[in-house]
Amino acid sequence: MFYKKVLSWLALFLSFTSLFLSSWIIIPAPNMLLLTLAVGAPEISPWLFGLNLLCLLLSFFCIRRHQLQRLACTLSLIGLLICASVLVNIPLTQMQMAKAMKQELGADYLEQIPVQVSAKMQSYPFSLVNTFRGIPSGKTRHQTGIIFATSAGVPLKIEVYQPPTVGKYPALIVIYGGAWQYGNPRANSEFNQYIASRGYTVFAIDYRHAPKYRFPAQLDDVRTALNFIHKHAVEYEADPERMVLLGRSAGAHLAMLAAYQPDALPVRAVVNYYGPVDLVEGYKTPPRPDPINSRAVLKALIGGSLQELPNQYQIASPINYVTHSLPPTLLVYARHDHLVQARFGRQMYERLRDSGNTAVFLEIPWAEHAFDAIFNGVSNQLALYYTERFLAWALFSQ
Repeated sequence: MFYKKVLSWLALFLSFTSLFLSSWIIIPAPNMLLLTLAVGAPEISPWLFGLNLLCLLLSFFCIRRHQLQRLACTLSLIGLLICASVLVNIPLTQMQMAKAMKQELGADYLEQIPVQVSAKMQSYPFSLVNTFRGIPSGKTRHQTGIIFATSAGVPLKIEVYQPPTVGKYPALIVIYGGAWQYGNPRANSEFNQYIASRGYTVFAIDYRHAPKYRFPAQLDDVRTALNFIHKHAVEYEADPERMVLLGRSAGAHLAMLAAYQPDALPVRAVVNYYGPVDLVEGYKTPPRPDPINSRAVLKALIGGSLQELPNQYQIASPINYVTHSLPPTLLVYARHDHLVQARFGRQMYERLRDSGNTAVFLEIPWAEHAFDAIFNGVSNQLALYYTERFLAWALFSQ
């Protein structure tokens, strides 16, 4: 009898817990502590779906008291429905992404990619198996702690990921995010290793952080890194004529600025994962809720408020550098992003297109900021699939 009571209360507790975790798929996080749940919950929705289903079965078969059973089953059913809202949207989102790629790059863009390159890419935009086992990656070579510059006494380093065999490969320069205040080149190492195993030399670069170092220190460091990579490309088996910039969040902001400068080193393309593009409007209309205090973050970067330094906010906004001859740009944004709102990514896409540039805008309906921190998550599988194809198109078909 005691055993049955314990099992009943355990089933009820698990139902509450699974619903609590699942609820962050639809509830916006009010602070940084809960933001982790809001980022992760959609990405592990297949796991949570299974957990809710298990709780439903436990509640139905193990709870004898009718009221408790009904409560636990209701909680589990709500959790199942929330998780299903992600899973049933995957095929539609996949089709919309495929349509956007063909619309902007050409209906035959995949045919322009060499067979030996396309053969290495993921075969499917989403794999439930990969959600549970992880995305398979190949062997790579990894060099760490390479100092490319010392700025204001701060040593700046590069992590280099290379394919397993010696050769000459196109280069992907990766810039990490972190509100311009924290982070390091070791971030997103799974992605860097995966891309290197597919035949790219990946450079993950560093930059100085705010608030101690204010803008444009970060941009200066990125440009210094690009010059270093260009100069030492042969040493690291990279092709200086085939380089792409990829950044996440603050890193995407810096990638766009570096690529769009009038005197920028030429790159084949830019990949922007949920990056700020208009700091003026971002300051004026922060997200709600605003878990990182966006205005405080921008003031730390620029050195003051929009009212105090309006020109600096303009200078630091990539959207103000759009001209008619920029590298092709892939923009990947999350519709539920409460750090960098997806509407800014769409505005950047429209500005680029109106100026005669090639741009692709991909939006993930259920995702939150930094969704790709879960490398084998639902959203990153989709983003990675189309990022791979964009990179191959930009570097091998032109």
